[in-house]
Amino acid sequence: MKPTGFNPQLRDIVVDEIFPHTPEIIWKALTTGALIARWLMEAKGFEAVKGNRFTYQTKPGGEWDGVIHCEVIEVVPNERLAYRWKGGHEANAGYGSKLDTVVTWSLSRVGKGTRLSLVHSGFVTPNNDSAFKTMGEGWPKVVHELGEIATTLH
Repeated sequence: MKPTGFNPQLRDIVVDEIFPHTPEIIWKALTTGALIARWLMEAKGFEAVKGNRFTYQTKPGGEWDGVIHCEVIEVVPNERLAYRWKGGHEANAGYGSKLDTVVTWSLSRVGKGTRLSLVHSGFVTPNNDSAFKTMGEGWPKVVHELGEIATTLH
C-alpha cells in the first residue's frame, strides 16, 4: 500500500547575470554592509565570515515579526558567498510562512567581466509558494540593483 498525504517538494530560484565589472568589484558590492543596504536591505551585523550571524528586517506579517535570520556558511573571497536565510512563522499561511532556505552567490570571471549566479534554494511547496513567487520576481531586480551599485565602485 502506498502512503498518502502531504508530499512537499523543494524549489530553487536561480538568477544568472553577466556584469562588465571584475569579480573584486562585484564582491565588494556583495559584502559591504553599507552597499548591501542600497541594493537589498540593511544587513544588521553582516560580515563575510563563516559562522557570522546577521539579520535583515522586512515587513512583518501575521505571527512573523519580519526578521530574517541569517548565518554565513561559506566564504571564498571574490568567488562564493552562501548564507542560511530563515524567517516566517509556522502559524502563517502565505506571506510570512516559515522559511528555511540558503542563498548562494557565485562569481566567475568571463572576459573582462563577471558572471554572477544567485541560487536561493530550499523553498518547500506548497507552504512557501507565496515567498517563492514574491522572491522569484524580486531577486532579478535585486541583482540588477547590485550591478548598478557596482558601476559606482570603479
